Order: sequence, then structure tokens, then C-alpha cells
Amino acid sequence: MSRHQRPRRAAPLSRRLAAPPLRFFLPLTVLVTLLALLVLRGMANNEVFHDERVAVSVDKGTVPPGVLRGGPIVDARGARNDMPVSYTIPDKTVVLSFDDGPSSKWTPKILKVLADKHVHADFFVTGSMVTRNPSTIRKIVAGGHEIGLHTFTHPDLALQTGTRLSWELGETQLALAGVAGIHTSLFRPPYSSTADALDDWSWPVTKEVGSDGYLVAFINKDTDDWKRPGVNAIVKAAMPELPGQGEMVLMHDAGGNRSQTLAALPLIIDKLKAEGYSFKTIGEALGTGSADTRVTGYDLWAGKAFLWCTTFSVRLMPWLVALLALVGIAVFLRFALMLLLSVVHVRRTRKRGFSWGSPVTEPVSVIVPAYNEQECITNTLLSLARSDHPIEVIVVDDGSTDDTAAIVEGLDLPMVRLIRQPNSGKPAALNTGVAAASYDLIVMMDGDTVFEPSTVRELVQPFADPRIGAVAGNAKVGNRDTLIGAWQHIEYVMGFNLDRRMYDVLRCMPTIPGAVGGFRRTALEQVGGMSDDTLAEDTDVTMALHRGGWRIVYAEKARAWTEAPGNLRQLWSQRYRWSYGTMQAMWKHRHAVLERGAAGHFGRVGLPFVAVFMVLTPLLAPAIDVAMVYGVVFVDPYRTLGAWFGVMAAQAVLAWWSFHLDGEKAWHLITLPLQQVVYRVLMYMVLLQSWITALTGGRLRWQKLRRTGEVGLDVTMGEMPS
Repeated sequence: MSRHQRPRRAAPLSRRLAAPPLRFFLPLTVLVTLLALLVLRGMANNEVFHDERVAVSVDKGTVPPGVLRGGPIVDARGARNDMPVSYTIPDKTVVLSFDDGPSSKWTPKILKVLADKHVHADFFVTGSMVTRNPSTIRKIVAGGHEIGLHTFTHPDLALQTGTRLSWELGETQLALAGVAGIHTSLFRPPYSSTADALDDWSWPVTKEVGSDGYLVAFINKDTDDWKRPGVNAIVKAAMPELPGQGEMVLMHDAGGNRSQTLAALPLIIDKLKAEGYSFKTIGEALGTGSADTRVTGYDLWAGKAFLWCTTFSVRLMPWLVALLALVGIAVFLRFALMLLLSVVHVRRTRKRGFSWGSPVTEPVSVIVPAYNEQECITNTLLSLARSDHPIEVIVVDDGSTDDTAAIVEGLDLPMVRLIRQPNSGKPAALNTGVAAASYDLIVMMDGDTVFEPSTVRELVQPFADPRIGAVAGNAKVGNRDTLIGAWQHIEYVMGFNLDRRMYDVLRCMPTIPGAVGGFRRTALEQVGGMSDDTLAEDTDVTMALHRGGWRIVYAEKARAWTEAPGNLRQLWSQRYRWSYGTMQAMWKHRHAVLERGAAGHFGRVGLPFVAVFMVLTPLLAPAIDVAMVYGVVFVDPYRTLGAWFGVMAAQAVLAWWSFHLDGEKAWHLITLPLQQVVYRVLMYMVLLQSWITALTGGRLRWQKLRRTGEVGLDVTMGEMPS
């Protein structure tokens, strides 16, 4: 589609080289932010980096014998070569410890029992649960209990790298700082038990966390409460093996139904108190003071920022998932509508004996606005010279700085008139042509477009119906032999032209393509001609005609071959303007929603369709792709890829059907999968940038796309089925 504006001095080379990355910056930032929020939400829900593997016990040759025979608390905080120290729980002392929490359901109930019994305990928490239950963490701290780390996602650290270990502990400390303003020096490895169970795989983990400043807390007694063996079994398992022996007892306050744990806890406390035991935290038992310390400054605010982002992602995701579900439903409904209504359109227009009325044979004025079209204008005019319908051609040279006007004059075609005007933009050039036109029926085309001999005749036949004010033709990509050309060819046939069949049946055609459109002069005059209020004057005038009460239809046999952008930079520029101009036109004609008659029908049917299927759905569709990447990497790659290939299959069926209707060879569809991965995502980013421009009040101006003139008279003409 050719666009005009006043020529401008070329930007400096450094600026031109820097421009393309900036085009991607804002859209990529949004998509990366969305992926980051998904990852944060997955971390909080223990989906991301989740690893249920458990190491099998191996030899204990590297574990110091003193550690194997020592108590449940291992201090390896000295230099790596120093001998670690083990601590036992003093006699007649019990440390109650709870793993895997906090739980919003069970932990508060356990805290109430502990408060009623005046007992303090240790809670070894996972970072994912901390971010989901911040108020419970604050209750633990307020109750005088001690908190230790139990990693962020609960993997067996013996099977993880040192980097993963540091990340698991660091992120959990970050979560604790954000939730309660504390850090802790206590750590318990997931899937650990007594100190004598340490082996050559788990001991390096203990040394590593010790070098990072942590006391590692193992256990003396495992109640196996997570197995739900019964209340009596849990109580029995918590009892010391020897009278008066101090011990650290393991229980769980999360990870499943903890009703048996909750019922057993007061019985354990009462029974041990009756035997003269006291209950302390690890810090109290060792006489070292609490392992939890307050944080301030950067650590505190970094934790708060982490918690805010994680909380936001967790709360956002249900809404986003619901929104994506609606988008998915909308996409498949659109597929169904396009299939169904295209069949209705084809049966109506290809029915034997179908006609719009008496054949239209009156002459037609063809207007060709031209700005620096020296590469294409010859083929454009020679194609019009072969027209089998009587026409006059008005070329409006809109201040070209190349040889466009001279070429037009040099061709000396008898049906062609040349009008020169200062560069004023495409809408002004079209209005100049309409004012100079001799006939009531007007066809508009771009200066880079080639018509078939029958194009004008097919385009004007619907005007036999006096209710029709404009006709959309069938625009096709002529330069389709490159990869980017093939992608646009698929888009034109599958998207634009199949859409136009649907909109024709629904009587809410949103756009007459600038490459090939027919108009009734009286209809144009009624709406004030072509407007320069938006960057999409073709969409603007189409919507204005609907509001004027005119009907707009699609003529599938009126084929025009246009030169599509030949590289991604030009394609980005063109689609950026198209999408932004469409938004402008929608906003300009928003009041149609409240109007009556044909205008109201377009406002309540056409505008919502455009808003949902051409703006909102494509805008949200990248979120589906981001979710797919997330699902493949972190959730279930097989199910995720299966769903994606299912959508691809539906796309392929729709694409094949659209190519069949247009009489196109389906071999171009071999590039469809790559188009969906690359080209479609690029179009999403264009639309996203257009939204950002609109929301920030940015302005765009038309820029001329560089043409090559490769769409000549010998372009392959597809045979339309009868």
C-alpha cells in the first residue's frame, strides 16, 4: 500500500542503525516482563524448577565420624578444612520442628495449640510457601518461634548444583525479608533425617551451606506424620528412646491433611511435660539466642520488592488465565465463524444465476495516487490499459521527487490523465482525483498495484444494487516468492480475504483495501470524501460509509496484485501504521455504537468484531505464546506442545480452506508453521507498540515504502473457481 508525505532529510547513519532495536524494545520489555511474572508465579506455586528426585544413599567415606555419631545440629561454618562441630539437644529438652510450611490452613491451628501450651518451636519454611502465606509467617515470628530455611522449591540438594543451592537459600531469605523483615541462620535440607544418614552426596551440601554461615539442623525423631499413621502412632514416634534424653522432633505443618498432626501435638506436649521435659527453640536449647535477625536497608527493600512482585504475579495470573481462556474461545469462535460464513458467502455469490442486478457497463474513473512510484507506475498503467471495462485513469502525482510524472507522460496512454499537485498526502491526492473524475463510479488503486483485465468490471458489478456504496476487491501479494512475501501471501488470503467474506455476510466490512476498492461518488460526497484524520484513510472512509447507511460488499473476482514490503523493517513500518490507524478510526467512529439503523448495526456488530479480533485478541495472543514457552520449559512439555499443535492443525485447516476458495496453490502453506512462530509474533509486537503509542499520545506520520517494481504484468494470475 503506497503512502505519501513530504520528503524529509535522511537521518544520520548512526541513528538509522540504532532505530530497529528501539522498535522492539518496548514490546519485548512487555513480553519479558510477562514471562518473568509467570516464572515468579510458578516459583510461588512450586511449578518452576520443581524436582521430585531423591538421591539414593551411598557410602559415607567423606563424612567425619564425629558428625555421624554426633547430635542433630551440625556447625560447619568454619574454614572448609576445619573439623565441623555437632551439638546435641540438652537432656530433658525437646525441640519441636515443623517442615514444609507455612500453610494458611494448618499452621495457624498449630500456632494456637503451641500458644495455649506456652511452647515455642522451630518452623523450617519453604520460600514458595512464604510468598503465598506472608501473614502466617508474621504470626510465627510474633509468637516467639524460630524460623529456619527449607529451600524455596524443596528439591533434594544432593542432586543440584552449587548455583541452585545458593539460589534456593537466597530467594528464601529474600522472601523472609520481604514478609517479616528477618533473615535466619538455620537450615534443614529437604529429605534429610538424622545426622547418621549423611553420606558422600549429602555431606558436601552441609559443608557448602556451612561455609555460607548456616547451622544445619537434622533430627532425632521422625514422627512420619505426613504418612497419616494415626494419632497414637505419631505420639509414640515422638517419645524419646531413653528416659531424659533430649531430642529434636520432626513434624509437618503443610503438604497435605495435617489433622492427625494437629490432634497429636497437644498429646505429645502434655505427655512430655508430665515427664519433666521443657520445650525450647534451637537457639534457646543451644544458648546462642535466636537464629532470626532483623534486616534493614537494601536487604529489607529488596525483599519487599520481591514479595510485591511475587504477590502481584500470583494475584494476576488467575485473571490472566481467565482472559487467555476467553481469547482462546474467541479465536476458535472466529475460526468457526470464518468457516461457516465463508461457506454462506461462496454459496450465495457462486450460485448459478447469481447477479447483483443488470450488468454494470457504464464507464469508470480509476484514480491512482502516486508518490515516487517510478519503479511501479509503468506496470500499473499498462495493466489498466488491458482492462475489458471502459475506464478513464487519473494519476495524481502528489509532489513526487523522482521521475513518476515523466514516466506517466512518456507512456502517452490515451485514457490516462496526469494531475500534479504539491505533496499533500494520500487522502488529498484521492480527493483531487475524485473531484476531477468524469464518472459516478470510482475505483481507487495504489501506484504499486497491477490489475487483471477483468478487475474493474468485476469490482463495479455490485453497484447494480443501489444500496451498495462501496466494494472491497481481492488484494493479493504479487512478490510471494520470498519467505517474507510468502508469509504475507498467507496473511492476505487466510486473514484479509477470508475475513472480508465473513464481514460481507455480517454486513459490517471494516476496511476497503487501498489497493483495490470501488466507490459510488454520491456515497463519497455524503461522507465528505477521504479524510486525513487517521493514518488508515481506507478504514476511516469505510466506517464513515457504514454510518452513512451504505452497504459494503466483497467482490472476490476483482483481483489486484500488489507489491508487499520486502523486508522486516518495511513490513514493521507498514503494519505499525495500519494498526495505529485502525485504532484511530475506531475511536473516531465510536459513537456508531449508539446510533440507529445501518450505522448502529455497524457500531454494535462491526466495531466490536474489529476491537476483539483485530486489536484485543492479537494484542493478548503473545501472552499465549509466552505461556506456551513457560509450559514447555517448566510444566508439561508434551501436553503444552500437544495443545499448540492442535491450534496449528486448526490454523492449517482454515488456511487450506481459504486457499481453496481463492484458487491458490496450497504449497505456500509449507511456511505456515514458521509464519506462526516468527511472523505472527512480529505482528503482535507491532500491535503492542501501536497500543503503547496510542496510550502515550504519540504521533505517527506516513512514510513512503521503497518499491522494486517486481510485480509486473507477467505476475501469476490465480484461477478463481467458478
